[in-house]
Amino acid sequence: MASQQITDKLGRPIRDLRISVTDRCNFRCDYCMPKEIFGDDFVFLPKNELLTFEEMIRIARIYAKVGVEKIRITGGEPLLRRDLDQLIKGLTEIDGINDIGLTTNGLLLKKHGQKLYDAGLRRINVSLDAIEDEVFQAINNRNIKASTILDQIDYAVSIGFKVKVNVVVQKGVNDHQILPMVEYFKHTDVTIRFIEFMDVGNDNGWDFSKVVSKDEMLNMIEQEFDITPVPPKYFGEVAKYYQHNDTGAKFGLITSVSDSFCSTCTRARISSDGKFYGCLFSEVDGFDLKSPLRAGISDEGLLEEIKSLWFKRDNRYSDERTEQTVKNRKRKKINMNYIGG
Repeated sequence: MASQQITDKLGRPIRDLRISVTDRCNFRCDYCMPKEIFGDDFVFLPKNELLTFEEMIRIARIYAKVGVEKIRITGGEPLLRRDLDQLIKGLTEIDGINDIGLTTNGLLLKKHGQKLYDAGLRRINVSLDAIEDEVFQAINNRNIKASTILDQIDYAVSIGFKVKVNVVVQKGVNDHQILPMVEYFKHTDVTIRFIEFMDVGNDNGWDFSKVVSKDEMLNMIEQEFDITPVPPKYFGEVAKYYQHNDTGAKFGLITSVSDSFCSTCTRARISSDGKFYGCLFSEVDGFDLKSPLRAGISDEGLLEEIKSLWFKRDNRYSDERTEQTVKNRKRKKINMNYIGG
């Protein structure tokens, strides 16, 4: 149980903490880390600039004191961080943390999945933006087949993980994959979620014309499948869920652009180099927590820093997004490989 509950300037409580463990990834998806920018000579963060697992656990323990109940491990690709199971084990021992998840591209699940499960991880989100091999290979730019990731997902389910699949939908790129993916996953225990293409980072060439809205996706799906809306489970749930009336399987639509959820956002983000960000669309200058950690700040001092940051938080970028605000913020936002999705 959290010892106290804090809210930001807009009255939003803090419930979720997202921790990026690395800025590296073994994919080069155009909407996140396009190969033209993140080429073979791209310089990633050196190891000494990354937070250690001990530092991450300490930060998480302090956040639990002000209301955080859920933690998600992100990247980059978090499974590239060595001995990640040790971080999971440490996080599971924090009083007040009752849910730990991990977002991954899934390629290394067979290699690391059992160790992570044994350490206490139970939930995984896998990014898979197409079900046809050729389409997926064109998106990830690493010649990785969708069938390879589906096999990794099957493995994760077989050892006990609860798995969700995330699909970032781009008009003219993979919107034709929506119906075959709904059909495939309605016969499994995996929940698929379709996400409106967002202007995250600086390098993905985003504009409104590339967005397939939730209403467009839902209309497409309703014409082919017999579905019923599912009520939200909790405050701040970002996906709008629907259930197949024949199989009982669920799928979700995440309205990041057409119907923003800023008013119920309860997430704090810690980048791979130890900076606090109050929003996925934050500008590059986050608040440095790593320096005071390494300078010997006390738990009480760290708690006051964390509380102060949340009290000042007033981010609501998706509520305010227009063509002009997107243009004004160009090349000023933190890239997604530093703070996750």
